Amino acid sequence: MNWSTKDNHLYKSFQFKDFKQSLHFINKIGSISEELNHHPKITNLYNTVEIELWTHTINQITDLDHKLASKIDKIQIQTQPL
Repeated sequence: MNWSTKDNHLYKSFQFKDFKQSLHFINKIGSISEELNHHPKITNLYNTVEIELWTHTINQITDLDHKLASKIDKIQIQTQPL
């Protein structure tokens, strides 16, 4: 899975070919996040997307965070990052 833990959050950085590909990835994350009703912190700077996951209500990492991380990893494979 290759996610790190940072300040009690799951964290991962993704790099893409360009800004357009980064936005495509972010939009796919948005759709899955809505389905799960679990929303990550997403930061984007040109071709780099950083994701932080934690369950806000208890300020901890839960199974739902791991589930979303796994789904994000599957999206990453489909969007062909660098």
